Amino acid sequence: MAVLRSLRSRTLGLFAALTVLLPLPALAVTVEKVVSPGGIVAWLVQDHSNPIISLEVTFRGGAALDPAAKSGLAAMAAGLLDEGAGPYDSQAFQGKLEDLVITLGFDAGRDGLRGHLKTLSENRDTAFDLFRLAVTQPRFDKEPVERIRGQILSGLMREAQDPNSQASRAWFEAMFPGHPYARSAHGSVETVRTIQVGDLRAFAKSHLALDRLVVGVVGDITPDELARRLDATFGALPAKSPLPPVPDVAARAGGGLRVIDKDNPQTTAIFGLPGIGRRDPDWYAAYVMNYILGGGGFSSRLTEEVREKRGLAYSVYSYLVPMEHSGLMIGGVATENGRFAESIRLIREEFRRMRDEGPSEQELTDAKTYLNGSFPLQLDSTAGIAGLLLQIQIDDLGIDFLDRRNALISAVTLDAVRQAARRLLDPDALTIVAVGRPAGM
Repeated sequence: MAVLRSLRSRTLGLFAALTVLLPLPALAVTVEKVVSPGGIVAWLVQDHSNPIISLEVTFRGGAALDPAAKSGLAAMAAGLLDEGAGPYDSQAFQGKLEDLVITLGFDAGRDGLRGHLKTLSENRDTAFDLFRLAVTQPRFDKEPVERIRGQILSGLMREAQDPNSQASRAWFEAMFPGHPYARSAHGSVETVRTIQVGDLRAFAKSHLALDRLVVGVVGDITPDELARRLDATFGALPAKSPLPPVPDVAARAGGGLRVIDKDNPQTTAIFGLPGIGRRDPDWYAAYVMNYILGGGGFSSRLTEEVREKRGLAYSVYSYLVPMEHSGLMIGGVATENGRFAESIRLIREEFRRMRDEGPSEQELTDAKTYLNGSFPLQLDSTAGIAGLLLQIQIDDLGIDFLDRRNALISAVTLDAVRQAARRLLDPDALTIVAVGRPAGM
């Protein structure tokens, strides 16, 4: 859970203005591999036209390594890394960030703890040093620990009343019984209350290690300077984490419906199936297939059949989730209780039609045109490109991926999409968690 302080708003506003005034040229991207004298690796895209540097890092493992009785530990630690470090208490640390217009923060998901840094070039020394302190000397002082705990608990209590959050939690529990992926990265009210300062310190010591570190950098910095800063920023971290790897797991394929009773006028549901990993040979065909089925917004079949033709739901969607140790295909819909059964019937029909018939030639052409044409929008800011560099490394796609990506989409054929659909789409095996009082199920 990202924990954001209100004093950041002015910083973010200033950077938003800089993004408007100093746009990064889309697709002018050359990726370089930088290795520090100490052996720390980063991928870099230089852009000296703008006085901005963006750093994105991930420490692999994340909330999936939380002890079951302390779930939410990674998220709580992430929310505290910028709440005081080294000689600076929370107020002093945050004051430096605000005074120098530095964006610095952390968040945790199931597969990693992620850090973000964005700074004007003239403030790079202080920015990198603050990031160094955050990951090597976090303080975990009592006041911010209890304040952040309170914020997390408030968020969890809100989630407990939110139908979509309820459905999502129960759905992951159904798909990954007995595996850490079954637990929310946010933890629970009960587990977050048990987390102590000693747990947070132990987390930082065991998780923030060089063998788990992945780095992407974009902006006004040279490879030689970055190499030096990598050692200065991360060199004091332990070489290896003592924690075991997260085990690979196949998502449960049994299907079924679970209803969580809630006195709402509509039913909110999460539905889905086991998916595939990012490096699976069928990935690109499945990606195109899902865009046509439920990932393409108003152009998708699910939206056309459920929303546009019949007005059953405001939103219906599906998307692929390639996790580091599994894969999922997830969808969602919210509709009136009395029309929920009809919505699910139509969703199953569209899954079956895609599996049995595949897309049309025009649907395939339109999907590939959109997916390739919209991709440059992910390359319009330093932070966006830095995040993409990070994900490409995590997924092991190769340093030349940005050069090859559109060709991989363009090469997808009708036969490949049909094969992926036959492999992935079993409408009778959908696992569905519904929150509400659906009729007719």
